[in-house]
Amino acid sequence: MGRFANRVVLVTGAASGIGEAAARRFGREGAILVLVDQNEDGLGRVAGEIAAGDVQTEIADLSDADQCRRVIEAAVARFGRLDVLVNNAGKDHLGKVDEGDIADFSVVIETDLYGVFYMTRFALPHLRESRGCIVNVSSVSGLGGDWNHSFYCAAKGAVTNFTRAVALDEARNGVRVNAVNPSLVYTPFTAGMQEQPDLVAKFEERIPMGRGAQPDDISGAIAFLASEDAHFITGVNLPVDGGLSASNGQPALS
Repeated sequence: MGRFANRVVLVTGAASGIGEAAARRFGREGAILVLVDQNEDGLGRVAGEIAAGDVQTEIADLSDADQCRRVIEAAVARFGRLDVLVNNAGKDHLGKVDEGDIADFSVVIETDLYGVFYMTRFALPHLRESRGCIVNVSSVSGLGGDWNHSFYCAAKGAVTNFTRAVALDEARNGVRVNAVNPSLVYTPFTAGMQEQPDLVAKFEERIPMGRGAQPDDISGAIAFLASEDAHFITGVNLPVDGGLSASNGQPALS
């Protein structure tokens, strides 16, 4: 029996990257899983490879409020409860504020911020009943600025403070709300960055541990914040960044 035995855990953006790693981690620890993504093939692959427990998949565009409501209702209809919500789904935009289409800004905001808002809003009545918790996947880009990521920084900065605000409102209802704030993670999400070695090198130079993260480096922190081990932790934005925050972003001397 794992830490999440008989607990219903919903993970968005579960078809790849951090979401996939989180889904596998919760599955290994006994969770009943609801996995959400737009990528039907990827989601089916991940669900099929998680051997333990019940797994429900939902194909949804989380920038759409009605689809978010449907996902929550489907999970509760099948399993009768919801214990953990992991808001991980997101989109990126690489470029300066005057690069790309204006519509690109809306795409990033609607998925990375509105999706978190919608899922949180519709999940909260059920999380209050179960005295459950939320873990948002924000970013160090939500704690400070990054080169060529102004759209993404705007969205993640909002998620960071939204996490704090909802934590304050829901603490007396028994719902904990926290976030992890990764730095560079080597996933399909950052494929565009990884095609620019000079840009990746600049990011890696700033990280005291000398590298970006693998998805499993982040999933452990997500599982911790969702677990009873973190029962007195709420309103935290936890940097999972190889020491980047401690260094104030300055490169190593050697």
